[in-house]
Order: sequence, then structure tokens, then C-alpha cells
Amino acid sequence: AYATGKAETITQYPIDKLTHIIYSFLKIQNDTLTFHNEGQENTVRQLVALKKTYPQLKIMVSVGGWGGCSFCSNLFASAQHRQNFAKTTATLFKQYGIDGLDLDWEYPAIEGYPGHKYDSADKNNFTELIKALRQELGNDRLLTFAAGGFVKYLEQSVDWDAVMPLVDFVNLMTYDLVGGYATVTGHHTPLHDYQPGQESTSRCVNWLLDKKVPAGKLIIGAAMYARVWENVADINNGLYQAGKFKRGVAYSGFKKYFSDTPGFKYYWDSMARAPYYYNASLKLFATFDDRRSIQEKTGFIRNKGLGGIMFWELAQDLKEDGLIEEMSKRLR
Repeated sequence: AYATGKAETITQYPIDKLTHIIYSFLKIQNDTLTFHNEGQENTVRQLVALKKTYPQLKIMVSVGGWGGCSFCSNLFASAQHRQNFAKTTATLFKQYGIDGLDLDWEYPAIEGYPGHKYDSADKNNFTELIKALRQELGNDRLLTFAAGGFVKYLEQSVDWDAVMPLVDFVNLMTYDLVGGYATVTGHHTPLHDYQPGQESTSRCVNWLLDKKVPAGKLIIGAAMYARVWENVADINNGLYQAGKFKRGVAYSGFKKYFSDTPGFKYYWDSMARAPYYYNASLKLFATFDDRRSIQEKTGFIRNKGLGGIMFWELAQDLKEDGLIEEMSKRLR
């Protein structure tokens, strides 16, 4: 689980079903990993304390995120900064009992958040950063990264041969594959693709398996939220039609938004193995994960021998009988 917010919120969810909580996001000040404020420091202390009750649980922290890595290209171009970052990270983890780091640089060597610097040298600098972190963290701490779930990232951002032996696993962001800038609707977190240029979970995973990345180190991503488009014509139930991104809806709010608003009808794309809603009267289209798509994804994990499933993010699920419960039931 990627998780944000306070420990009081996080602990309201089924922690016993989780293997890792990746608390997001700490900050990098100059080249030192640190907390944003005292409240965040206290949250991490409380999360680490959960391990007494849930011995299976690992508490990790993440840096970066969408919009959170504006400085990464410049900072990690310096060997000195990489070394300092690695050393301060190791020191922080020992002090607070944190189990590992998840790097969420979006994205090395290719365009990510609009206006953020990227450079072809990022790819090698990312490798060198991983090397420095592994050396300082040793083998007792977890080192992972969040990867774009689309082919351009797979091809251009990471030296998979060099990086994967050094990390414990990779969190594949196989969601937002049709993002907020898209002017045509589609599935944002589909299991399969079937149109030219379409991205999907299976396309991402198969690309990596073809590169001989160990299946057990691949963690696929699920979305605890829908993406809604507006001004979508009533053609093909709104799927693959022109539209404008309107908003996200947390899974915990699906009933209120989709069931209580007149006109939404549920559809299942049997080729993508993905659900969607369309509202013909309001011309709204929505793409998301639900129990059915999670069942498909967990079956895929079993068939491919993958390492598991992660999601963004914990506080968007239902506190009881939500998608976490479905994942846990299917994978255990």
C-alpha cells in the first residue's frame, strides 16, 4: 500500500492484509532525506510501531511522486549528492527503524510532470543512485522504485540489466495509462491491450519478462480511484471517444458518485478485462478498478508468478470489505 496522511487515518484500514506500507512522501532537503514537518515524523514513528502488532509488516518511505521530483535530474547528476543522499537515508532508517526506500522519480530521461527537467544522462544517473543506495543500506534494508507502466518509460528511463539485481522489487504504475491530459477516453488501468499504441498491465509485464527481469520482483499496480471524462459522445458507450478529463473519484466514493447519480451504466470490456461507466444523459465516462478487475489481475499475478500487487492509495479504499480485502483473499 502506498499511503499518505496521518497514522490515525492509515490504521483505520485492514493493516493485517498488507505486507508493506510505503509512506509517501518524505522530502529531500539539499541532498538529505528528511521529514516535511514534526507531524510527518510522528506519523512514521507510529507506523513503525505497528510492526509490534503486525510482524509481517514492512514500513517503507517514498520520495518523489508526480510533481515531486523537479530537482531530481540535477541533484542525482552529482556523485557527491548521490552519496550524501544514500548516507543520510541509511542514517535516518537506523534512527527510526524504517525498513526501506521506494524511489518515485517521474521520470528519468523522459518527460514527466510538465516543466520538470529531464536529460538522457538521467538513465545512467538513476543506476548510479541505486548503486550508492544499495551500498549504504546494505542488504538488511529494502530498496525499490516506482516505474512508469508504459513502454516509453520501459525503453528509455531505466537500465534494467544493471538495476534489477540491486533492488528488491519494482512497483509498476500500471494505472494512469490514460492520464489527465488525454483528450480521448480509454481504460486507465487495463489488464490487457488490444488496439495499436495501447498500454496495459500485461504489455508492461511481458516487456520486462522478455528482458529477463525476475517475475518475483514485479509488483503490478491497481488504482483505488476512477478517472472521469466529460463531454463524451454517446458512441461505443463513451469508450475511445473524445472528451475532457473532469475529476478523480476515490473507490470509497463510488457508490455516492456512480450509484446515486442518475444515468450511470456499468460496462465490462472483455478484451481489456476492465470495467467502465458511461452516463449518456450527462455525457460522462469513467475508468477504474473494481472487484472484478482485481480478480483478473490477481489471477494474472498467479499465472505469471509475479511478486504481488500494490496500489495508490490506501485512504481511497473502503475501510471494510474493500479492494484490499479482495486482493488479499485472491492472493492468499
